[in-house]
Amino acid sequence: MNPSLLQTPIDYLKGVGPNRADLLRKELGIHTYQDLINLFPNRYIDKTRYYKINELQRNNAEVQIIGKITHIKTVEQQKGKRLVATFMDETGQMELVWFRGHKWIRESLKINQPYVIFGKTNWYNGFSMPHPEMELLADHEKSLRTAMQPVYPSTEKLTNKGITNRVVNKLMQQLFVETNGKFYETLSAELLEEQKLISKSKALFNIHFPQSQELLSKAQYRLKFEELFYIQLQLISKNLSRKSKIKGFNFDQVGTLFNTFYAEHLPFELTNAQKRVIKEIRNDLGSNAQMNRLLQGDVGSGKTIVGLMTMLLAIDNGFQACLVAPTEILAQQHYNGIEALVKELGVNIKLLTGSSKASERKEIHDQLENGELHILIGTHAVLEDKVQFKNLGLAIIDEQHRFGVAQRAKLWHKNAIPPHVLVMTATPIPRTLAMSLYGDLDISVIDELPPGRKSIKTVHRYDSNRLKVFRFIKDEIKKGRQIYIVYPLIQESEKLDYKDLMDGYASIEREFPKPEYQISIVHGQMKSSDKDYEMERFVKGETQIMVATTVIEVGVNVPNASVMIIESAERFGLSQLHQLRGRVGRGAEQSYCILMTGHKLSSDSKTRLETMVGTNDGFQIAEVDLKLRGPGDLMGTQQSGVLNLKIADIVKDNDILKTARYYAVKTLKEDQNLMLEKNKILRYTYQQLAKHKNIWNYIS
Repeated sequence: MNPSLLQTPIDYLKGVGPNRADLLRKELGIHTYQDLINLFPNRYIDKTRYYKINELQRNNAEVQIIGKITHIKTVEQQKGKRLVATFMDETGQMELVWFRGHKWIRESLKINQPYVIFGKTNWYNGFSMPHPEMELLADHEKSLRTAMQPVYPSTEKLTNKGITNRVVNKLMQQLFVETNGKFYETLSAELLEEQKLISKSKALFNIHFPQSQELLSKAQYRLKFEELFYIQLQLISKNLSRKSKIKGFNFDQVGTLFNTFYAEHLPFELTNAQKRVIKEIRNDLGSNAQMNRLLQGDVGSGKTIVGLMTMLLAIDNGFQACLVAPTEILAQQHYNGIEALVKELGVNIKLLTGSSKASERKEIHDQLENGELHILIGTHAVLEDKVQFKNLGLAIIDEQHRFGVAQRAKLWHKNAIPPHVLVMTATPIPRTLAMSLYGDLDISVIDELPPGRKSIKTVHRYDSNRLKVFRFIKDEIKKGRQIYIVYPLIQESEKLDYKDLMDGYASIEREFPKPEYQISIVHGQMKSSDKDYEMERFVKGETQIMVATTVIEVGVNVPNASVMIIESAERFGLSQLHQLRGRVGRGAEQSYCILMTGHKLSSDSKTRLETMVGTNDGFQIAEVDLKLRGPGDLMGTQQSGVLNLKIADIVKDNDILKTARYYAVKTLKEDQNLMLEKNKILRYTYQQLAKHKNIWNYIS
């Protein structure tokens, strides 16, 4: 078949016409034959099996049964009547029900004749089937039918305008007639052979008109593999071409600063995970290519130390380094922590934020440009054009998902040769998602906590246990500990949330009266300076309880805080709950996280709370979160279009994704530009996908 045939506008398909074409474009994004062929069914009605009445389950499934009608009656109800037939097979009986069209249905039904019925079953004191599809067994055996019937994605508008599932099915049949059911192959003979894949034509035919369950499975596997394979091919080739084109500074010295710090100033023994990650980073820095690495590590796993040691490597090689954080509080905290660690090494380190004074800024600008300043830590202020470095060799970005691509690019342009980039995140990204979203970054993971860190005990308590919880807080404060109490903040209902917070604050003040107890409060409607003042009091230990909305989520470090109470915990997402829990457990004492909720909980909320109580492992939590919310939500709106997949599901098809990535890496290692004769098909398909901005051209 001529591949360009698939680019024919959908208007030209027999049975479509201008009005239908317009609807298909607007409602389903179908512009060409290619788009229609890629409209895959989202489920199938299985008519391969005949059920017995005693095998039916109370699950609203669509089933097919052979039996006879023994009795018909009309039943009066509040509004009008319903027609009820008793339907029997040798294992039991059920009811068939009609709410309209009684007259002609009653006339057409034959008593005691074998029928095949098909429809959804309901249970109410026995099984019933409303408005079944019916066919006499004798006719059923004669008719030509595919065993599995596809059900296509649709919208209310399409159905209202008469473009039903049956119509889409007819159009699909017409498309196969016009193309002869022959589609050009998009995978190499070697891949088809190694993966035992069926051909593209056979896969497309069986995804739309499955001849059996087995062929449907083979078709689905083949098409999912292909979709994921080309995504990985694009990501990995981007990564390889960046490495070959973009030269990086070669940090070949492991010098005095790095060695002295490692030998004399490390506050604790590095974990094996930290050692492994530092080794991966050192390999990048000595490879002549620019490093672009994502460092994932759970809250408290020691990413900052790894970041600092990487900065010392840069300084040992005569370069400057910067660390950019999303908020002032976090930047200040990084600065305090790192300055304390390097103060005896003679490293010049400064902090630049929106509230830095003009005189400080001038000094920072001067020292950056003459090379006296080794490390600059700051917020978005670092990205401003007037901040110029003498020779920036390393840029570290903390909590990357809060920075856009454009902001990262600004760091790149601080030098003629772009600096090495290390992106750190405490939001664990499941491997499946990381492979798809950040496949063009190299990924390092710190997957163990430093020794001596006790894991946080997490419990779920209902509002009715509140007095016990208050007693527990008082006991902890007697031991000299501090407490967080966090309320949800959901943008749409800020007034309501503010009221919840203030009501909560009032009841806590009654329960914990002054002067015995001191309470801080922080919420989104306060001025920055007031927030900072309250945070500061809590950090210094002048207040024992911090009542807050989620503004404390990122990075605040108060080792003495040992209890995190999360109010209305069912209103938080899993990753938020996990981030909040990470605010405690930073000292040597046992810490606790208490999730407070009402008794009415949805099944998703129950799953989230059970997951939090069951594990402290951020990656496990992220996997559950991905299953509950799907990839679009997880990465936030700016990236929800990233995985606009047609057939694969990166959660359910994790294994296929890994296989596809393996083959993409293998192919490109052997033939980076796909110039070998055996990869000709891959090169052609890859170019077509890029050219038609087809389903794979959306990589982050």
